[in-house]
Amino acid sequence: MAWNPSQYLAFAGPRMQPAIDLLARILLDTPGTVIDLGSGPGNITPLLRGRWPDAELIGLDNSEPMLGRAREANPTETYRFTDIGTWNPDRQYDVIYTNAALQWVPDHETLLPRLAGFVAPGGVLAMQIPNNYEAPSHSLMRDVIQEGPWRARLVPVWDSIEPRDPATYRRLLLPLAKTLDIWETEYLQVLDGDNPVVEYTKGSWLTRYLAPLEEPQRGDLEALYGAKILAAYPPEADGKTLFPFRRLFMLATF
Repeated sequence: MAWNPSQYLAFAGPRMQPAIDLLARILLDTPGTVIDLGSGPGNITPLLRGRWPDAELIGLDNSEPMLGRAREANPTETYRFTDIGTWNPDRQYDVIYTNAALQWVPDHETLLPRLAGFVAPGGVLAMQIPNNYEAPSHSLMRDVIQEGPWRARLVPVWDSIEPRDPATYRRLLLPLAKTLDIWETEYLQVLDGDNPVVEYTKGSWLTRYLAPLEEPQRGDLEALYGAKILAAYPPEADGKTLFPFRRLFMLATF
């Protein structure tokens, strides 16, 4: 993914609330070590540092532009270039916190038990991922992929994401965890702009499908998707656009 930190942070407010809600459910008071797995542009780092001022805190991400923005915003913190799919630390951590990152990593049947093994006894694995795949913001992208000349190129990109329901995660982690809490929340995001859902998705989801294309196909895909999205998410009488967004949370202690 060709991440653009500025595009991602254009909707920092709506993106931040699930991270805050996940952090609030972690009950550890004084963990010694905290990993932010998929730390992005570092906008969550001040929250983690504010919650645990004395912890060793490390942000991991596989995007140099995101890491650059994180280091600029939080120069006293530690960030490392790391691919989540191959991360294999030689130690365990008290908290592994991951907000809106694991959805990009395949094979959760292997990934989640492996991450659980990196949590120290008494520690926590806290995860939040989008679960909005059946909403128009995502399902209309599936339609656009099927309709255009880019179909052969983009269908494999679509298929590389494997949505799973809460019961699947329960089956994966229940044998390993001491306690396990899984829940979903749908946020009614209120956005500004002429077609803000497109701009929102360009910071994450839509990037996956624009990046493999060259012009003019890239512009054609965005225009087709934008027209469908505007029809699905028309502005309200006050000019705001309502963008419901469902997210899946999981909190496991070991």
